[in-house]
Amino acid sequence: MDDARKFFDGVTEETLDPLDWGDVQAVSHRIIDDAVDYLRDVRDRPVWREMPDNVREVFTASLPRSPSSLAAVYGEVSRTVMSYPMGNIHPRFWAWYMGSSNFTGALGDFLAAIQGSNLGGGNHAAGLMDSQVVNWCKEMLGFPASASGTLVSGGSMANIIGLTVARNTKAGIDVREHGVAAIEKPLRFYGSDQIHSCHRKAMEALGLGNRALRRIPTDAGLRIDIAALRAAIAEDRAAGFRPACVIGNAGTVNTGAIDDLQALAKLAHEEDLWFHVDGCIGALIAIAPRNKHRVAGIEWADSVALDPHKWLHAPFEVGCALVRDAVAHRKTFAVTPEYLESTPRGLASGEWLNDYGLQTSRGFRALKVWMALKQHGVDKFGRLIDQNIAQAGYLSELIEAEPLLELAASPTINIVCFRYQPGLAGGALKALNTEIMLRLQEQGIATLSDTTLHGEHWLRVAINNHRTRRTDLELMVREATRLGRKIAAEGSRPEQSIPEQPIDAIDLVR
Repeated sequence: MDDARKFFDGVTEETLDPLDWGDVQAVSHRIIDDAVDYLRDVRDRPVWREMPDNVREVFTASLPRSPSSLAAVYGEVSRTVMSYPMGNIHPRFWAWYMGSSNFTGALGDFLAAIQGSNLGGGNHAAGLMDSQVVNWCKEMLGFPASASGTLVSGGSMANIIGLTVARNTKAGIDVREHGVAAIEKPLRFYGSDQIHSCHRKAMEALGLGNRALRRIPTDAGLRIDIAALRAAIAEDRAAGFRPACVIGNAGTVNTGAIDDLQALAKLAHEEDLWFHVDGCIGALIAIAPRNKHRVAGIEWADSVALDPHKWLHAPFEVGCALVRDAVAHRKTFAVTPEYLESTPRGLASGEWLNDYGLQTSRGFRALKVWMALKQHGVDKFGRLIDQNIAQAGYLSELIEAEPLLELAASPTINIVCFRYQPGLAGGALKALNTEIMLRLQEQGIATLSDTTLHGEHWLRVAINNHRTRRTDLELMVREATRLGRKIAAEGSRPEQSIPEQPIDAIDLVR
């Protein structure tokens, strides 16, 4: 006690709150003004650009020991982080399947951070809103009100939540008490050869191993082959395995292919399997008036993973796992230590949301989703999904109309795969198209990715962006074709060519 008293002798107690709130208010107003300008003018900037060495050096600086003014700190962030983004909020970012964020959601994230609530649970407004957003997700997908769910970091974690409940439900033993080594018959999970890599990670994290996940061949449309799946299940049963779960794709990451969810639900019921749907790409097509038929059957799933930070365009990060059997969901994760016991009233009288997942500390992810849905209404988000799918169809028409471009296949939803084809094959064709992709990035024109389909290399455009316009797609086709001609005419290995200087995006769209 004496040591504690000595600590305070002649010492003023400190806080992280500012001495001058007026100064903080002025800088904060500037930040908000700059943020509005940043989004308003996003189309006028390159999609992406390489950081110069002097910017990279900023991120090698040693730990700061002394204070700086808030204005100085923000100035450094503005010059570095804000000036060299990944680019996924830009209207011509189509590289990976992300969302493009929205300003209202960003305000929600800010307010959530200001309020500072921990969503592990408890009797407070943020906890009720968290549950409300989960309920809204259930309603969007046609899940019953009695179902359960939880907000998580994203699709990978949402899939792990669903698959963990599947494992525990179908194991035939109390896995939480005895562990996976006590499972009498090795479990088998099934998915198509197009499933996302997060499912392999899930199998590894669940202690089952990659071999527990059997990849089933796909048809010409890259959808799971139902007959091959049924045969694999029978074969595994005869070999002494326990078939436990089938994973359906509501949109694959490569092409957006959607498995026959109704047929999978029927098969899972007949075979006594858990039916999980990875809907991180396309589950929310359920709210799109013109295309919702594509995911018919998703409402019959035992669990679904979806991503509000994709087609609800919430700022990163927020995913959602839905589980039809609320009792099984809670039973899989709930632990009640003495410091988290409920009380009949007061702060601890609310629901403990950490009982439905792996995190005890949980951020207030719901507010950014809630605010955007309240402002725009779910119908608008549904129309934006239809718009992106129509844009993919439009892009495929542009590609087919250009003799030097080749379309991999007609898009199922909003992912288009194509390549520049001047009559090459194999490694030379891949090198040429990879260079086109890199120059589109380096010149700030558009951001694409690439993938392999049926053993061949293709460029990939994933239109998951509420800012994209048809003129953006027209520009990308023109520039990809121009670059293809230029690279082919250089007569050297593409990787040895010198990239052009970035082109002003304003000039490109004129």
